Amino acid sequence: MHRMLNGLAAIGLLMGGAEAAQAKGVVAELNGARASGVWGGEIGMGYEVSAGGFALRPMAGMLVYKGDNDRYYRDDLANGQSRCRDSTNGQFASDSRCMNVAARVYARLEATYNISGVGEVGGGARYSGGKVRGYGTIGKPIGPVLSLKANVGDRYYALGLRAGF
Repeated sequence: MHRMLNGLAAIGLLMGGAEAAQAKGVVAELNGARASGVWGGEIGMGYEVSAGGFALRPMAGMLVYKGDNDRYYRDDLANGQSRCRDSTNGQFASDSRCMNVAARVYARLEATYNISGVGEVGGGARYSGGKVRGYGTIGKPIGPVLSLKANVGDRYYALGLRAGF
């Protein structure tokens, strides 16, 4: 990974002349994603550094998805109320048991090149669940600070929005 980053920095300097790397600022993403067989929503934050059309973005976040605990469910009662129940014994349970939301933390590093008037293309590495998986990424600006982006890789797909501040 270290060699890859050094190589990207060298290419950026060659392509952009002697232009120094510039910090662009905070980046936030909101994606619909499928990672390791689970569909959910990715919420991430990071920082962007760019030079000569190249950008490097270290990011961290979480994939929020429906958990796999089907023991508890919501029961709509005749009086119009809804209560949480335990499917193993039918008894009422705490409402917090019916939440059934899970999250997986991730970290990733993206390197992209901006093609003027078209968008950006690149690749990245995503660490989650003890594994690093590579992916390709494309992005298209849809406003001054907003971009539509897509990531595709080994057991990982995401489509969403990225905002730079």
